[in-house]
Amino acid sequence: MAKAVRMSDIAEKLGISTVSVSKALSGHKGVSEEMRRRIRETAKDMGYVPLAVGKPEENKSYMIGVLVSEIYIEKFNSFYWELYQVISLRAVKENCFVMLEVLSTADESSLTEPKLVRESKIDGIIILGSMRSEYLGALRENCVLPTIYMDFYDNRIGEDSIISNNFYGTFDLTNYLFDMGHREIAFVGTLLSTESITDRYLGYLKAMLAHGQRGREEWILRDRDDGRQSCFENIELPKVMPTAFVCNCDLTAGKLIRSLRDAGYQVPEDVSVVGYDDYLHPGLCDIGLTTYAVDMSRMAEEGIHLLLAKMTGQNYQDGMHMVAGSLVKRESVKRIER
Repeated sequence: MAKAVRMSDIAEKLGISTVSVSKALSGHKGVSEEMRRRIRETAKDMGYVPLAVGKPEENKSYMIGVLVSEIYIEKFNSFYWELYQVISLRAVKENCFVMLEVLSTADESSLTEPKLVRESKIDGIIILGSMRSEYLGALRENCVLPTIYMDFYDNRIGEDSIISNNFYGTFDLTNYLFDMGHREIAFVGTLLSTESITDRYLGYLKAMLAHGQRGREEWILRDRDDGRQSCFENIELPKVMPTAFVCNCDLTAGKLIRSLRDAGYQVPEDVSVVGYDDYLHPGLCDIGLTTYAVDMSRMAEEGIHLLLAKMTGQNYQDGMHMVAGSLVKRESVKRIER
């Protein structure tokens, strides 16, 4: 029996991306009318048979590749390792299987194509956690597979993405601190190192401005050299201390609490701390951390659904997909009286 023609086969023949083929065959915007005509003619000539709109081919299984940088999982049972496991469980429910590739820093720097892509083992790919724009650009140029970004986005590349509600999540966290009587609130996160950290800072800033507070420049603390590095082991504290810190992630919050204790401060007796993710690395902190919980299950569900739609030529809403989380109140915040 002849092998069924896939959109990736059409894309390869024309030297374009599978995303362009999908958009052309499903009637989405994003390709010129001339290119749409060429794609449709090529699909007809190659004997491409589209799947029924609205569902994948019955009983067909798909292989999904998950690509993650080694910096996110090399040291700890990390947030991304747990998210990968949630993605794998969700994929099985959709008759899909998942293969993981951990991308080394050296391969990322040298723009080396992932083995999963090079060896044609997968039908689509999820990139988990941010990577260098140069690498993402090279991958998009050379890889014809349907791709989505999970838990980050990159405006310079413009790939479809699934992210948590970074801006309003941190806005809610900061407002909660105001509700608990705090006014002098710092932010911990290296600005512009990742889109997520910057969005979380902007949510913090909106809450500060809404309450008539501008804070201090020295209350914007760095937690890493850039987006490609792990958090500092010790966070440098400001000379004038705030009453509370908003951290861009729980890992940073845990390391900040350690730095505060080394300097003689107790949490929450002397200062309050909140994080983001609801994933605190085991053994890093012995106090319940107030945080904004990322809904991993919903992100995985949305991600698999979107990737399946792209792989099978279904109609889908392209662009950025935002998944709301929830505020989780624990013991790291103390109410103060004014």
